[in-house]
Amino acid sequence: MTMKHPLDDGSKIFGTGGDITDPDERYAFWEGVALHDAEMYKVNRRQAYPDLGEQLDYIYHNGVDAWKADIIDPIKAQFPKPSEEAQ
Repeated sequence: MTMKHPLDDGSKIFGTGGDITDPDERYAFWEGVALHDAEMYKVNRRQAYPDLGEQLDYIYHNGVDAWKADIIDPIKAQFPKPSEEAQ
């Protein structure tokens, strides 16, 4: 017995570089969109942080409290974690 996929309604997703009609591919696409939106802040933060060597050097010369206040907190404020309600 084969089960019908919940997105197997025959519709297409347009604007994805090709029409996606396969239900499994459609599900994966929309699941990826939701994950992307919910997790994008992590990608943005990773790109904004200086490399590890620079951060360690900053800590060595200025201390952990200054590192957190000068480097970490501004980036977290710029790319806030989504609230639990929005997810």
